[in-house]
Amino acid sequence: MLEDIKKLREETGAGVVDVKKALDEAGGDMDAARDLLRKRGQAKALKKADRATSEGFIGVYVHSNGKMAGMVKLLCETDFVARNDEFQSLAKDLAMHVVASAPQVIAPEDVAEDAVAKERAIWEEQLASEGKPAEIMAKIMEGKEKKFREEQALLTQAFVKNPEQTVQDVITEAIAKIGEKITVGDFIRFDI
Repeated sequence: MLEDIKKLREETGAGVVDVKKALDEAGGDMDAARDLLRKRGQAKALKKADRATSEGFIGVYVHSNGKMAGMVKLLCETDFVARNDEFQSLAKDLAMHVVASAPQVIAPEDVAEDAVAKERAIWEEQLASEGKPAEIMAKIMEGKEKKFREEQALLTQAFVKNPEQTVQDVITEAIAKIGEKITVGDFIRFDI
């Protein structure tokens, strides 16, 4: 049991009491306990959502070929956290993600309406040629727009280092672990 507590604590960054409680609730199942801690971490992140983020760190990644680079302005509440190695490592990982996945905006709602309209026209033409009924077309269009927005947005993309998580999931875990609100202020990707 002590080994499980130690291992889970190292993986999640949660406190000993929280880890023990999660393991007890999960009946000793490490995966279930990890999920419980993750859900609780997201609850902690929601409590911090209205806090201001005026400090931060700029994470930089240059690809090994020297032809692509990314920068991410990762914001937090205090200078203490901005100087934290884990926080800085997260900023660098997000910069690497920007290089690998080429997001266009931070959040799905930031995708330009004209880009969505252009895609909608293409989808409508495709669906019309398939002879789909109008009510089914509306549902399909809604799903396609949601997926398009998520693929363009940094926060909703599958994280390059762990595709089972979105970038937002990774940030939420960091919020739970570090204990401060963390947001992406901006990012840029360069390539030759």
